[in-house]
Amino acid sequence: MRALGLDIGDRRVGIAVSDETGTIAHGRGVYVRQGLNADAEHLARLAYATGAGALVVGLPLNMDGTEGEQVRKTRDLAQAVAERARLPLHYVDERLTTSEADRVLRQGGLSARRRKGHRDELAAVLILQAWLDRERGS
Repeated sequence: MRALGLDIGDRRVGIAVSDETGTIAHGRGVYVRQGLNADAEHLARLAYATGAGALVVGLPLNMDGTEGEQVRKTRDLAQAVAERARLPLHYVDERLTTSEADRVLRQGGLSARRRKGHRDELAAVLILQAWLDRERGS
């Protein structure tokens, strides 16, 4: 089963899609947010276009595991997308995912400006891959 992974931020949403076997996550770019309804509609159409059977969203918990304002915003968009796309919704703890993505991109020699353009996409890949691995029992 193919899955759509999202790293939801205030300004951008990193996007990843798994292969048909649900083994490997691939980056699909970054969506610049337009507003809750427009965002949900766009992402639901993307889920349909990719043939996704599940929606996987990174949950930005606080370092102590509690939920803050950003978690509420993330859940609002994630639930709107899942409802429009009629997909099961799964959350993955994304603490430090963006930092890990930035570290990987920095090690790859990308400038700060180029890292910014790829960070959210790579974070979505890391989120989706963590879920795929967990689902496969790896």
